[in-house]
Parts: sequence; C-alpha cells; structure tokens
Amino acid sequence: MTPERKAKIPVKSITLPVEHGAWGFLLEPLAAGLIIAPGIGALFIAILSVGAFLIRQPLKFLVGDWRQKRSLPRTVVARRFVLIFGSIALTGLLGSLLFAPLHSLAPFVLVAPVVVYLIIQDAARQTREIVPELLAAVALASTITVLALAAGFAYLFAFSLWAIILARLIPSVLYVRSRLRLEKGKAFSRSAPIAAHAVALISVASLCYFDVASILTALMAALLTVRAVFGLSHYRETLKARVIGIWEVIYGVSYASSIAIGYYLDV
Repeated sequence: MTPERKAKIPVKSITLPVEHGAWGFLLEPLAAGLIIAPGIGALFIAILSVGAFLIRQPLKFLVGDWRQKRSLPRTVVARRFVLIFGSIALTGLLGSLLFAPLHSLAPFVLVAPVVVYLIIQDAARQTREIVPELLAAVALASTITVLALAAGFAYLFAFSLWAIILARLIPSVLYVRSRLRLEKGKAFSRSAPIAAHAVALISVASLCYFDVASILTALMAALLTVRAVFGLSHYRETLKARVIGIWEVIYGVSYASSIAIGYYLDV
C-alpha cells in the first residue's frame, strides 16, 4: 500500500509578497531615507518598516481564513509568520520609541487608517485593484518622511521627500498597469499615466525651484515622463512582463539615488 503523501504547503507564497512592485514601494523610500538620514533611530525605523511590510502577506491569509471560519495547514504557517514578522516590527517600534523623537512617527500614524483599509482589502483578495495599490504606495512612501524627521530635518523638507517619492511611485503604478495591458492586447489608458507623469514632473520641478528637491531628481522625473510617452506609443519595443519589471527596478534605484546624491551634492 502506497503511503499517503502530505500536501506541500507553498510557504513562500504565504509568507512573502508576490507583487514585485511592492518591494520597490518599500525599498526606494527606505534606501533614500537611510542614506540621507542615517542613525540608530533610523535603523530601528527601518526594522519597523520591514517587519510591518512583511507581516501583510501572512496576515492576509490569516484574516481571510478567520473570516471564513476555517483552519487549514496554510493557516498554521500564516499564524507562525505573523508572529515572527510581528516580533520584528515590535522590535523596530520599541527601538524607534527609544532612539527617535516621538513626533517623527507622526507619518505612520497618519497612514494607519490606510493600512487598516489595505488589510481589509487583502482579506477580500482586492489588493490588485488600482486604489489599494496606490494607497499601498502612499503608506510605504511615508517611511522616508519618518526617517527625515527622526534625523531632525524640518517638516517642510521631510514631507517634501514624501511627495518626491510619490511623484515616482504613483505615475509608475499607472504606467506599468497600462503597459502590461497594452502588451497583452487589452484595453488600456494612455492619457492617465502620461498625465500623472506630467503632474509629477511639474511637482518635482516646483520643489526644486524652492530648493527642497534636487535637479537630478527633476531630470529623473523628466526621463520617466519620456519613458511613459514612448512606452505607451506605437514606437515602443514589445517587452515581456519580467523585462518591464526589471526596467522599473532600474528606474527606481536611479530615482532613489538621485534624491540621495542630489542632497549630498546640494544640486
């Protein structure tokens, strides 16, 4: 008699975000913020941010199964990693409270309702809708403002960094969604991503004029606008989703670097 084989539990898909763009939402503001505003408090803020980011995926399964009043093998895995990632986030929170000014955590308080909404959407399997995706970008981009405030920067500069990061993330979300639909031969919007890039470019240029953004970042915003116009045109090169994702990582790293380099070179 053949022994019964245990069903293999897809631990990775339960514990780690499957959307590659989500990692960019986390790492771009975090990397730029850590370079501009390093310190012990910044380290714990980073730990808090990573832990909170990681807990979302297993929490989605845990809350979803709880709402359905069911207990599956994946529920056990999800519960275990919620505790692990929750411990990481708690460690970061305690360290942040010890080594960073309390007011620096205000942006996290501001986005807390957004986070609650995203958890509800996660449990309902609505995370790939446009609104949750954009709100996730808003929530994760707040990290750079927290880091700046923790380092003692003025509120104007700190919140301007949040706007600068969103000027990259929000238009890029719209562009990638439209580009993927275009490559699949589906209906897509050309005007919305291009308009969003234009608004982002104007916003970054305005912040640059008031000396709270870098010329390098404004140039990157211009490059991203050109990328959106060309990438959604008939002159584009047909690309697979993976290649589009790789290019977005390159753009994201370049944009975050422009913020940090521009700050230190004062350009």
